[in-house]
Amino acid sequence: MNYRHAYHAGNFADVVKHVVLSRLVEYLKQKGKAFRVIDTHAGIGRYDLSSSEAQKTGEWQGGIGRLIDAEPSGAAAALLAPYLDAVRSLNPDGAVKKYPGSPLIARHLLRKQDRLSAIELHPQDVAKLKALFASDFQTRVIELDGWLALGAHLPPKEKRGLVLVDPPFEEEGEFDRLVEGLQRAHKRWPGGIYALWYPVKDRKAVAAFRKALKETGIPKLLDIGFEIRPPSADPSLDGSGMVVANPPFTLEGELRTLLPALHRLLAVEKPAHWTLDWLAGE
Repeated sequence: MNYRHAYHAGNFADVVKHVVLSRLVEYLKQKGKAFRVIDTHAGIGRYDLSSSEAQKTGEWQGGIGRLIDAEPSGAAAALLAPYLDAVRSLNPDGAVKKYPGSPLIARHLLRKQDRLSAIELHPQDVAKLKALFASDFQTRVIELDGWLALGAHLPPKEKRGLVLVDPPFEEEGEFDRLVEGLQRAHKRWPGGIYALWYPVKDRKAVAAFRKALKETGIPKLLDIGFEIRPPSADPSLDGSGMVVANPPFTLEGELRTLLPALHRLLAVEKPAHWTLDWLAGE
């Protein structure tokens, strides 16, 4: 599967991923001590939804387009507010024309004492990312294979923070790299929060990935599943997931409020389900 982000920016998978990211960052902000967000596959940071790539798929219309037009109310609205504030910061006139990638969402939510490391391998994407964060002393853009960052850049000097691993799934073996990368990172920094994104396209590969994570022996692994349709006859992105290692104690409860609200808006065909499972407890 090739998940080059320009084609998929703002789709249902981005919405769920970035809502989870925003909740993790908001939790870290509850303490005054500084923290760092490390984004291992940062992309270009900001996406033009009028670009030829975004227009070719139109996927954002079934993601952020639906959420903006029919925003949930009550408790879900309060939990969504930080994420939607980040989206609206790029679209002051109200219409959604640009979409923030994960590094820009994280940066929007940081306080003055917090830091962001945005890591990207593709030279053209790095150039765009550096231009986006030019003169921003709180953000460091690094041209590097994101998988290497799970060793060399951990633990951060702040000793608090979050590592987002969101590979494009351009090559074979990405599920294996996620498992190996988490094992390597967790050994170096067992107290960090790790959020691993994955596509739900090949169901057997997803089941094997979840099984492999269980067998690592790493404690406190929360798996978030979000499907918008049943398995397709032809391979397609039917859903996505995130595994969070060391999730905040608040996260499960927040997601039990958020996921049903998001699913009502974003699911396109029944039967489709959201799930919240502990792959490993304490």
